Amino acid sequence: MSRALVIGESLIDIVGAGEHVGGSPLNVAVGLGRLGRGVDLLTHIGDDAYGRRIAEHVNMAGTQLVPGGSTAVRTPTARVTVDEKGSADYVFDLAWELSGTPEVAPPLVVHTGSIAAVHEPGCLAVAALVDTYRVSATVTFDPNVRPALIVDRDLARERIERLVERSDVVKVSEEDLRWFDPDRPPDVLARSWAASGPSIVAVTMAERGAVGFCAGGEVRIPAEPAQVVDTVGAGDAFMVGLIDALWSTGLLGAERRDDLRRIGPDALTAALRAAARLSALTIARAGADLPDRVAVDAAARST
Repeated sequence: MSRALVIGESLIDIVGAGEHVGGSPLNVAVGLGRLGRGVDLLTHIGDDAYGRRIAEHVNMAGTQLVPGGSTAVRTPTARVTVDEKGSADYVFDLAWELSGTPEVAPPLVVHTGSIAAVHEPGCLAVAALVDTYRVSATVTFDPNVRPALIVDRDLARERIERLVERSDVVKVSEEDLRWFDPDRPPDVLARSWAASGPSIVAVTMAERGAVGFCAGGEVRIPAEPAQVVDTVGAGDAFMVGLIDALWSTGLLGAERRDDLRRIGPDALTAALRAAARLSALTIARAGADLPDRVAVDAAARST
């Protein structure tokens, strides 16, 4: 077991006159691939020009598309509006479906999140696959909520909560926590999530950095300095950096679940800093253009 399985949507982000390959799970798969990790991506795209562009983008990162995912009527798109602060808003045109169990070896880590976690009918298959692969793999999850696509808020919250409970590592934005429960402070909700099952809950707070919760305590890190072009892919890059850091320290895989539960504040701080560094590199580029290992290592040497 030396590969990741990422399950989730792939799409084309249309930003003004520009078009970029995107989708939160796809960004995570591509980001890990660019860092030299073995990755399989289970997704749902069309056999059209956009779908072929996505396939090429994924393959160029060294990531493999799981066969059978090109059955959508058309490849999903998201029209993105970026405000003066660099924050992005999305309008989606997509369908999300999965069928069967992917023909891949038991993975070391399974990641999912965003639209794939709550949008029917594919979300039902996602939940089943997480349960199937949890026997061998660390499960990582990023809710990355897209309110524009959520019809039943209560049902979406139930699905997110269930995946949180089944996950080992959860990355969530402060904004998503406020959407999930407007009546509770984000840090209080994050602590309750950490108590429900995950070994790590990491909360990103934009320019205020991030906070991580684990059995060994709570740690906070500042944001890495960056010249912001836009924030598209910032959270996905943080997720990639966190998975990669845990991978490098040998804390992934079901057989290391107990070790991950015992992660201490120092190790968690180091992982969060690595994640923040990768996020800072990403927001300095247009679109979700996650860096490769050379760029990440160069940034680490300069700090």
